[in-house]
Formats: sequence, C-alpha cells, structure tokens
Amino acid sequence: MRPYSRSMGAVDFMLERRVAASPAEVFARLVDIEAYNQWMPSKGSIRRRSEQTSTGTPAVGTTYVDHTLFGPTPGEIAELDAPRTLTYHWWDRTKSGRLNMEGWPAYTLEDAGDGATLVRHHVSLRTHGAYHLATPVLGLIARRERTAVLAALEASFRSTS
Repeated sequence: MRPYSRSMGAVDFMLERRVAASPAEVFARLVDIEAYNQWMPSKGSIRRRSEQTSTGTPAVGTTYVDHTLFGPTPGEIAELDAPRTLTYHWWDRTKSGRLNMEGWPAYTLEDAGDGATLVRHHVSLRTHGAYHLATPVLGLIARRERTAVLAALEASFRSTS
C-alpha cells in the first residue's frame, strides 16, 4: 500500500490482460527497460523512449528515465520477484526538488495455462501540492497510458509468434 495523506490526491486502479506467452517471457519483456522502445507504440502513449540509467542487470534500485511528452521522468525498480512481480516507481519534482507527483506501476503475473499469462497491472498515482487539483485529469491520462502499455505488451507477443 502506498502512503496517502489529505495533502495528496490518489488514483488507484487495476487492469488485467491475458498474454499469449509464459510468465517468464512476459516478465523478461517488462523488466527490460530499454526494450520498451521496441514494442511500445509511439501513438497513443505519452512515453517517447526509455533508457536505463544505472548499469547491470535490472534489479531493485535500477534507475531509468522515461522521456515523455511532458519531459523526462526518472524512476527506479522498487520491487522485483522474477517471474511473478515487478513494481516501478517514478516521480516528477520541481526544479527546487519539491515532489509534484509519483506513481507505482506494478505487474503481477500468473500462469493462465496453455502457455499464457494473466497480467494484473496495479497502478497507483499520488499527486502533491497544487498537482492535487489535477488528480482527476491525471487519473484519466494514467488509465489511458497504462491501457496502451498492456495492449502493446499483448500485441508484442502476437507479432513474435
């Protein structure tokens, strides 16, 4: 559970999708930060490209930057239990360092049989300060963005089979 206080706005939702690949294959695709550039669409997403900013194999603490329509968004891997769970944490700060908003896109993978995986995608978004007023709009953007991620993930396995 993510922290919540009256000074923040909160958006939480869950999406599910069945993907025609094993949990290990789906996990490998989701944890490979720079590979998002190959399978995520450029239309229908605010993300333009992603880059891992720390060295080594992805693990808890691995850092990255998503370059989006709104500018660069840094983040890190917050939880990793291959091939079942993966949680990213990203944030947006003012130039003075004050937190505007942060999010935790998380994936839980379950074997669905027949070589498929049930992907449960929990999204948690917190807004701070004046961004609290924009929480409803940011929630809509988050739902659209995360739905696009799952659709692209599913399609990426259809195109490789």
